[in-house]
Amino acid sequence: MTVRHYCQGIGDCHLLSLPKADGSLFRILIDCGIHVSIKGGAKLTADIVADIRNETKGEIDVLVVTHEHWDHVSAFLTSNDLFKGFRIKEVWMAWTEDAADPEATEIDKFKTSALTALQSASRKLDAERALTPYVENIRYGLQSVLSFQFGVAGEKVRAARDAAARLSNKPPRYFEPGGPLPANPDLPNLRIYVLGPPRDRAALRLEEKAGEMYPLSKGGPSARALAAGLAVNESHDGTFVDELSPFERNIGTELTAALNGYTEGAPASDIGAFVRGHYSGPVTNASPTEGVDQSWRRIDADWMGIAADLALQLDRGVNNTSLVLAFEFTDTGRVFLFPGDAQIGNWLSWKDLKFQVGEKTVTASDLMARTVYLKVAHHGSQNATPQKQGLELITSTDLSAFIPTNKIDAQNVHWGAMPYDPILTALMTKTSGRVIRADDHWLATANGKPAFASPSGSILAVRSAPRDPARGRGGLWVEVDLV
Repeated sequence: MTVRHYCQGIGDCHLLSLPKADGSLFRILIDCGIHVSIKGGAKLTADIVADIRNETKGEIDVLVVTHEHWDHVSAFLTSNDLFKGFRIKEVWMAWTEDAADPEATEIDKFKTSALTALQSASRKLDAERALTPYVENIRYGLQSVLSFQFGVAGEKVRAARDAAARLSNKPPRYFEPGGPLPANPDLPNLRIYVLGPPRDRAALRLEEKAGEMYPLSKGGPSARALAAGLAVNESHDGTFVDELSPFERNIGTELTAALNGYTEGAPASDIGAFVRGHYSGPVTNASPTEGVDQSWRRIDADWMGIAADLALQLDRGVNNTSLVLAFEFTDTGRVFLFPGDAQIGNWLSWKDLKFQVGEKTVTASDLMARTVYLKVAHHGSQNATPQKQGLELITSTDLSAFIPTNKIDAQNVHWGAMPYDPILTALMTKTSGRVIRADDHWLATANGKPAFASPSGSILAVRSAPRDPARGRGGLWVEVDLV
């Protein structure tokens, strides 16, 4: 197998080429997108699509769309005119994208309600002035999560996913964990297993556990509470009834009214004076022990902190719907693992998987033990590659890995360490240094030399090509021949 990884950084696009019995190549394209924060991202992905067309003559046997995030599907929309010249025989997606699947429909309702609430919260926070550091961090977090849902011009990720689905004349095929896929006569020595996403909602991590499980269709308690709070703030005629509030709407005083000097007449009930003296300031005739400015006490927007929990829930949930594929070569037993952006819930669900192959039972743990090549999930983030149920189960000394990441771009959008240092260290140890990153400096030179020798482990040879200098310094792709 030869894999050409495209090096847009925060984004995935992988072209797999497998020799067929007649000597021609069977092509599998897994995802094609870039994060919205990357300057000139649409032009870079257009270069990538043009390269794919040049390499494949526009012939793709299978297009795999792992999940509905902008950095995995954007090019199907922004470069749709280029993709229309392709001949794509099949499109594969996870069962979670199937509109005819009742459980997938419930998940979609959750995603829609959560996204609507988060958009409203983001707009309100953008309009607020003098945010506390806590709320400012929430605002950054919301922008980060929403960047996986929209393009630069506000395009919706759903439009990009649907554009990918229309690239084949056949309807998409939807997959879930089960037996290995039927053998392809063109690839008699290849067996493909679907490891995720699971059907178990708890594993998808799309629900919150309280006294009871809340149905996905209502968006969960976080989405409903946030939406209700926003509706109360945006309703100026007093008609909105917040069913989640412990108080009636007519109890209390609007904060804006209190800040503007609201009074009911008697000094003892001067709410405006109380708010100025104990919440906002300025304090009249302040004592030596108190400050005139009391605004440090204000928590006007802190109630929107619930948006952070909801944003994490949505982001984690969508990543956990990733279609996870394991490619096994039956003549050698070696496995190549492509987990999309699967996070912990998806990974943990594999431990109970069993596949019946003839009279033999194959487990997910067995497949992982024989894995010799890993496309690292979710750009090497801390919550996407588990230790005990992940890397520690991959025991082959021939293991090699690729991380679609760019550390500087991740820092620019306040993601912290990506790749996460402990995961990177563990990978470097397990692979004897055979880890390629999309932001490796040697990729900026045609056929640059990695730090490891090749052939080595599962890698027979490495080739690379730099990107157009107009797109910035870096590699366009790195290609590995695998054994």
